[in-house]
Amino acid sequence: MLSHRHEIFMEVARLLSFTKASQTLFISQSAISKHIKALEEFYKTGLFERLGNSVVLTPAGKLLYEKLLSAKQLQHELYQNFKQLSENFSPQVNMVLGASTTISLYILPPVLSAYLQQNPNVHLDLKNRNSENILKALLDHEIDLGIVEGINKVSNVTYTPFLTDEVIAVCSSRNPLKKQQLEIRDLYEIPLALRERGSGTLAVLELALERKQVKLNELPIKIRLGGTEALKNFVRVDTCLSFLPRQAVIKELQSGELVQVPINGLTIKRSFNFIQRKGTENNFPYKNFIQFTKRYYSKME
Repeated sequence: MLSHRHEIFMEVARLLSFTKASQTLFISQSAISKHIKALEEFYKTGLFERLGNSVVLTPAGKLLYEKLLSAKQLQHELYQNFKQLSENFSPQVNMVLGASTTISLYILPPVLSAYLQQNPNVHLDLKNRNSENILKALLDHEIDLGIVEGINKVSNVTYTPFLTDEVIAVCSSRNPLKKQQLEIRDLYEIPLALRERGSGTLAVLELALERKQVKLNELPIKIRLGGTEALKNFVRVDTCLSFLPRQAVIKELQSGELVQVPINGLTIKRSFNFIQRKGTENNFPYKNFIQFTKRYYSKME
């Protein structure tokens, strides 16, 4: 097993910040500094170069980080093998996940609660970002498992199907559009409120419109908002039409705050996928988490 001191080093190296590592590890900055200083004394060389509030790895630090990533991989494989030999094997494990906004806010909370109840030795850290940034975090080793909308063709990433969802057009209950059946050509005349670039919801909308020979940048986009909740709250009080995941607006549709606006000939389906770096698909405990999550939602269908 990696020593506690090396685990601390890896977190500082991953985030390139003593402050951020202190926040994620719940350890004081002074304690982290002492551990890093002890490692530097052990290896007889500096591991970080301090640049104000940030740090960069020295050549020795880069070497150590690369080797520890490999050791971490071996540790994952060892845990997985022992788990197969003994169901009672349950080591203390830290999981770092990343998920896009819709998934983090509306899909994962119940399954995370159920998973942690069955796995009390797991400490879980969930990063909430848009799909593009979750993919970047995975490739940067900031997270070990991501859940995103759609698929980007990245050669060193494995995609595992999770769920499907629908993106629907919605407006405020006070908006005259609520009584209309729209045609796709009507979108050229209606002000739109949409998600920011990098959003999986926006990407799937853009693709669906392209299939109907409609270019998104030719439509009257009044505002772009970062985050589903911000967009939802804006549409509640404005006259814009928006496109939001059905999972995100179930309560508002039921209460009547928002109304679905049918658009003839436009159906927008999108898939949610687990993403992992190739070669890490069998890592413990992420493989078990994926299996648990898929079973959880299959029972609800």
